[in-house]
Amino acid sequence: MDRFTCIGVFVAAVDEGSLAAAARRFGLSAAMAGKYVSALETELNARLLHRTTRRLNLTDVGHAYYERCKRILEAFDEANREARDSQNVARGVLRVAAPVTFGAMHLGGVVARYMDAHPHVSVEVLLSDRYVDLLDVGADLAVRIGRLRDSALVARRIAPCRMTVCAAPAWLRRHGTPRTPADLRGAQRLAFSEAVSADDWTLIDRKGRAHVIDGACRMSANNVQMLLGAALAGAGVAYGPTFVFGDPIARGELVELLPGYRASELTIQAVYPSARHVPLKVRTFVEHLVDAFGERPSWDSALSGQ
Repeated sequence: MDRFTCIGVFVAAVDEGSLAAAARRFGLSAAMAGKYVSALETELNARLLHRTTRRLNLTDVGHAYYERCKRILEAFDEANREARDSQNVARGVLRVAAPVTFGAMHLGGVVARYMDAHPHVSVEVLLSDRYVDLLDVGADLAVRIGRLRDSALVARRIAPCRMTVCAAPAWLRRHGTPRTPADLRGAQRLAFSEAVSADDWTLIDRKGRAHVIDGACRMSANNVQMLLGAALAGAGVAYGPTFVFGDPIARGELVELLPGYRASELTIQAVYPSARHVPLKVRTFVEHLVDAFGERPSWDSALSGQ
């Protein structure tokens, strides 16, 4: 017989004062309730109850066992209540993995506003440009940019990730303003060394023709924020996501180049392991990300055609 049911019937019999009453609580016959208690006593090799036709009396062993079992059942009921409540009120620790630059530049305020709206949730953010395994790092979800490698994950689009080519006004004064992609061949390029996009540094004209800007790089780095600093200092031409370069362009610190050409577009996505039984803290955070960024994120406001 199921041990947990045996314990439940035993505790109910003591609480109600009879096996018949315990049987009614569990939808059993009185005889079956008695069998559950007898099975428990057989397993323990100890008598728990003295039974007469009119009343039940706990043995010394039964009294100690009852106290412990009652606490176990109360803890179990509380765990069930917490699990049910967690689907009505977001609570617990939310662990989020995200790319370094995007997380450092754009997630701080978003997470702060989420915690303000959900006071029972604490957030742990892991910033890494590696494609971390969610289970390995104990993350509930990840923010990823580009093409997903693991099709088993559930993905929700958060925002577009548009790319742009730009340079500082000082660089343009020294080298001139390019009018076509060919004008940038041989330019002092500042490149992201870990780009995964196959069409990196590729621009599309209005007729749909692809133009590749190639040649040696003056500087490469595995962190886009470092390239931003170099571009602002006038070191060369940068190609990268508008969530990094969009605001400096809006402030006039950088100039968007070749606005008549279209650069590639990737996707910023939230991914999590399964579509079944998604915790409320995950669902609400993903919705919060979508609301915070959307199809026209703030960093694209100053760009041509956006």
